[in-house]
Amino acid sequence: MLDAGCGTGRVGGALAARGHHVTGVDLDRELLGAARIDHPDSRWMQGNLETLELLDRSGNQETFDGVICPGNVLAFVAPGTAGKVLRSLAAHLAPGGRVVVGFSPLKGYSVASFETDAAAAGLGITARFSSWDMRSITPGADFVVALLDPEQTVN
Repeated sequence: MLDAGCGTGRVGGALAARGHHVTGVDLDRELLGAARIDHPDSRWMQGNLETLELLDRSGNQETFDGVICPGNVLAFVAPGTAGKVLRSLAAHLAPGGRVVVGFSPLKGYSVASFETDAAAAGLGITARFSSWDMRSITPGADFVVALLDPEQTVN
């Protein structure tokens, strides 16, 4: 699993505790330091999600069965770069892999922009919710959780 915008590793650490191999990436060194202390069995790396290029031991692009991007990461990346971030995350998916994102459109990244960016990244939105506990989404929802799949084009 790739925890994109991992911060202190709270989500990635919980996934690791459930048996997943986790790599977390964030720009903030201080937050990554906390992740390394709190969750030492996972890999925590500094990096920019817009230009992310993780390589495996053979020098090939590393891929993941799943990418999680919670915590308003897409709303807080540099203005105009969320589409590049989604393309970068999609490029790190293994065949059959999926991306899960969560963000508040109230933070400046609109649902319409997200839909456009996801499609441009080759990611179909296969499910949408208004919360992490999978509540139905309604027009004007103040939070969006979306499951993205490169092999689906359902919106």
